[in-house]
Amino acid sequence: MKKQAFGVIVGNRGFFPDILARDGRTNIVNVLKAAGYDAVVLGPKDTKYGAVETYADAKKCAELFAAQAHKIDGIIVTLPNFGDEKGVTEAIKRSGLNVPVLIQAEPDVVGKMDISSRRDSFCGKISVCNNLRQAAIPFTLTTNHTVGVDSKNFAADLDHFAAVCRIVKGLKNVRFGAIGARPAAFNTVRYSEKLLEDSGIAVETIDLSEILGRVARLKDSDAVVKRKLEAVKKYINTSGIPAESLLKIAKFGAVTDSYIKDNDLAGTAIQCWTALQEFFGITACSLMSMMSESLVPSACEVDITGLVSMYILQLASGQPSALLDWNNNYGDDPDKCVLFHCSNLPKSFFNTAKMDYQEIIAGTVGKENTYGTVAGRVRADAATFCRITTDDTAGIISCYTGQGEFTKDKLETFGGYGVMRIPNMQQLLEYICRGGYEHHVAISMASRADAIAEALDTYIGWDVYRHA
Repeated sequence: MKKQAFGVIVGNRGFFPDILARDGRTNIVNVLKAAGYDAVVLGPKDTKYGAVETYADAKKCAELFAAQAHKIDGIIVTLPNFGDEKGVTEAIKRSGLNVPVLIQAEPDVVGKMDISSRRDSFCGKISVCNNLRQAAIPFTLTTNHTVGVDSKNFAADLDHFAAVCRIVKGLKNVRFGAIGARPAAFNTVRYSEKLLEDSGIAVETIDLSEILGRVARLKDSDAVVKRKLEAVKKYINTSGIPAESLLKIAKFGAVTDSYIKDNDLAGTAIQCWTALQEFFGITACSLMSMMSESLVPSACEVDITGLVSMYILQLASGQPSALLDWNNNYGDDPDKCVLFHCSNLPKSFFNTAKMDYQEIIAGTVGKENTYGTVAGRVRADAATFCRITTDDTAGIISCYTGQGEFTKDKLETFGGYGVMRIPNMQQLLEYICRGGYEHHVAISMASRADAIAEALDTYIGWDVYRHA
């Protein structure tokens, strides 16, 4: 993952001890460096202590940020004392940056409230937020109103903010590929390309016949086919899978890889049921698993908004994501369900996995035409779920997100599956049904729902439900 950088504004106000601004700048820069982030910040030669207090200071800060705009993922406003709310706002506004903004205020210490050491950052933060609101600049708050930059609480706030910045930046001018048509029976995965485009998300379409036509041109002996075949065998246990099926999988994978590279795609959604089995004789699940594992997510059934949901989870956590069905109840427990797919889950979701055939489709097209799935049980761990949908009638994009955990509850079935526990799950399911959401949900093995909700609501402007 690319190293993140933050523009830093050190607020200062002359009524308060300047030494606090000097030390505050040193502290925030050191904290960011220790956490693995770069800082773009004024130096002591630029302004007094490298802080922003006057309009002239704000212009210098804005010029610095504008010059380094290509590397700045977000802006952190640190208030070692009350700060100058006008200076902070002018610096952000004049920089021209459209990135997330975090507001941090250093706490006062009881016993150090005399005129030479008091901060009043508690009050200054409210004033800064007021001015940002007037300027229509969205911002993120720390969990506690005041928090020391060298505290564990701020470390958690910074980690959260970095995830927010990754999501916001990652969704700007991103491109996804729709390989094939939506399966006729899956009205549930309809979506609006225009609403996605309005949010900076482009969809590149290609007919499945074009992909299969390119596959037909490949020879078994082609180097690209051999390399892909070796990569598949290295990725997952293929024992028991016919050589003919593996060769078809390798060819389809080689063409898909080329299509992704040529079109600069961040992920794909691929037609499956049942054209790929009937007319080519494989399932693409193992290839999709490989792509998702390598952080180029791939969704089945041409579920583009499911793919976007996977990508959002990936941006938030830096880990692979998967798309599953909200599939079954688990006994009488109202807070547990079975999540399932055929499957194309990334192998890191499992303790052990193997390539298999698709048992559901096999009954229709024959077992020999369905090899390529990734079978296994999802490991027990914490997880985040996310789903976006486009509402054409209302002209909006909406989303739900929340957290749960995969459990070790007994379950015997096929495909890729797991038992998930979600607090107040019945409330969530009611929201999903009444909101007209799809039956697919994206999952990552991380805890990032708060960052997703913050990014999509505060900065992207979508309608977000954060399930708790």
